[in-house]
Amino acid sequence: MRLDTDPYLARYASRVQGMSASAIRALFALTARPEIVSFAGGNPAVEALDLEAAEAVAAAVIRESGAIALQYGIGQGRPELREQLVAVMAHENVPGHVDDLVVTAGGQQALELIAKCFVDPGDIVIAEGPTYVGGIGALSSHQADVRHVPMDAEGMQVDALEDLLRQLSAQGRRAKFVYTIPNHQNPAGVSLSIDRRHRLAELAEQYDLLVLEDNPYGLLDFAGRLQPSIRQLVPDRVVYVGTVSKTFAPGVRTGWIAAPHPVRDKLVLLREAADLCPATLTQMVVERWLATQPWREQVKRFRGVYQDKAEAMLGALDEHMPGGVTWTRPSGAFYIWMTVPAGIDTSDLLAKAINHRVAYVPGRGFYADGSGGDQLRLCFSQPSPERIVEGVERFGALLHEELELVRAVYGAHAPAAASRPNEGRGAVG
Repeated sequence: MRLDTDPYLARYASRVQGMSASAIRALFALTARPEIVSFAGGNPAVEALDLEAAEAVAAAVIRESGAIALQYGIGQGRPELREQLVAVMAHENVPGHVDDLVVTAGGQQALELIAKCFVDPGDIVIAEGPTYVGGIGALSSHQADVRHVPMDAEGMQVDALEDLLRQLSAQGRRAKFVYTIPNHQNPAGVSLSIDRRHRLAELAEQYDLLVLEDNPYGLLDFAGRLQPSIRQLVPDRVVYVGTVSKTFAPGVRTGWIAAPHPVRDKLVLLREAADLCPATLTQMVVERWLATQPWREQVKRFRGVYQDKAEAMLGALDEHMPGGVTWTRPSGAFYIWMTVPAGIDTSDLLAKAINHRVAYVPGRGFYADGSGGDQLRLCFSQPSPERIVEGVERFGALLHEELELVRAVYGAHAPAAASRPNEGRGAVG
């Protein structure tokens, strides 16, 4: 239904007036067609999961503790699960205590609760540019004024963050928090360097700044490397979000927030107002999975699957992309961020890509300010390596055609490509 013909328009709260479906969700119906190679949705490769073990764990929960699993729980989440999640954090050297945690329905609910806790209409929130679509959605639903800080091969440009903080301070304003995905960022695929992590911690102290650290991908480094968390550096200034969606399964909808205790108390009240408590059944499945299964080995299997697929995509991009197209080279997780030459709009190009039986997510969805028209996200987690090569070849052929059209229209006066320090043909890793 068009917004301007909606008979309920005058009744809605102002915070939902401008809400619309995300660019990724709008693609799902199209990309489900089997003939299309989809690089759109960032779905984990659950086919790499030990499904027999998952079935046994779920059955054991019902068989042994069904009366508890099917009952209400507490708003903060089961303490037994929180203990297991603290162990997951410790595996990444992220400090935490069972009392710090609030269990959520995945990382997305965590972002929504945090936005609800801190953001009034018009409040400034700083985020990387580009950033996670769901993060923008959570902030926009509370009418945040999102200010982007650019990224390069080392993640968020912290010098640019400092410039923005200085400008805001001179105006007598301050940001409610800075939102960062420091490890294998969605959508850019790059990680925040160690030096920048320390500098971000220093800026948090200097400007009395809160940091929202979103870490879905920290365990998915192809080489198994673990980076220091921002929470590790300045724990009292960080609200940390974790999830098992990328390291176990998104269908169990289990995430968590680790926060200073005054913030934790507010978050518990907010989640109780929203849904009383997290689902006891899925909590107990995750809890038992972490307690009884070799989940670290499962994570290694995921890493191997994603590394094979990343290598397939990067090799195909090197072979089939025309000159002037650049992309990041991830060292973990499953995203590649691409910039196309000026004169090509990736939102307009999508329909042609679907006709070429390949799909991606246009870049504008990853900015709150409408930027990213010459950018796009490729996700390699779902297709097989063979299908990845096939899809990249189709997309490369389309881009070759588009560049010929641009040259035919503009000739020698073709618009100059923007400089993108975070991208380069074979230059970013």
